[in-house]
Amino acid sequence: MEKNPQNRVRLRPVDLARPHGLSTQAVRNYEKAGILPAAARTESGYRTYSPLHAQALDTFLALLPGHGHPTATGIMRAVNRGAADEAFRLIDESHAQLLEDRRTLSAVENALRDLGSGVPEPGAPEPGDPAPGTPAPPEGPTSAPTFIGPLAGRLSVRPATLRKWEAAGLVRPRRDPLTGYRVYGEAEVRDARLVHQLRRGGHLLEQIAPLVDRVRAAGGLEPLEAALGDWRSRLAGRGRALLTGSAKLDAYLGERERGR
Repeated sequence: MEKNPQNRVRLRPVDLARPHGLSTQAVRNYEKAGILPAAARTESGYRTYSPLHAQALDTFLALLPGHGHPTATGIMRAVNRGAADEAFRLIDESHAQLLEDRRTLSAVENALRDLGSGVPEPGAPEPGDPAPGTPAPPEGPTSAPTFIGPLAGRLSVRPATLRKWEAAGLVRPRRDPLTGYRVYGEAEVRDARLVHQLRRGGHLLEQIAPLVDRVRAAGGLEPLEAALGDWRSRLAGRGRALLTGSAKLDAYLGERERGR
């Protein structure tokens, strides 16, 4: 007796494609990529699919929002060739990435919260900084230009640390054309404060770089604060999508096991 009678049901490529608004070529491409199990062939050479193929397609499309195309493809390929452990590893990696993204969001939120509470008053200048009272070149009506020593004092870091951040592209002070001193305007002070808070949170410089770029692209901290809500919503959506994809994949795995 056949273990799974539904496998005798013959479906055409269009039967799989139509419910999802796909083309029949897309279905054939998914089969070629290993996302779907290999189709049976009629005596005339036409592809025929079963409800299991339809379920595989449903599963893949459910995995896409949470995992993205490359990982979702890798998961389905692994499952279809019987390498479930590899599929589970890929799923674990997606969950780990989501957790890391959540931690990054939390670090940015904490950094912005700390920045909003202000910083200590300027400390004493470091050796080699401009002498006290040296005027900084004007930079705009609302900016407060400063030199490397005073800024380092405000952040309780050494000037060498600020130079290291500059070499990594995280802070971009301009140079005074007459003295060659580094001059930190409003935007550069903002970037240095953000880097400082994220470093205190344990983030590496290479992890901080894209966050500073976000601040620059947003035009400051206030627009970025508004964007954090959208960022949080997208992470929640990914989390929900991962759960939905896992449920579909579990059902597909069960159906494959019953059909053996």
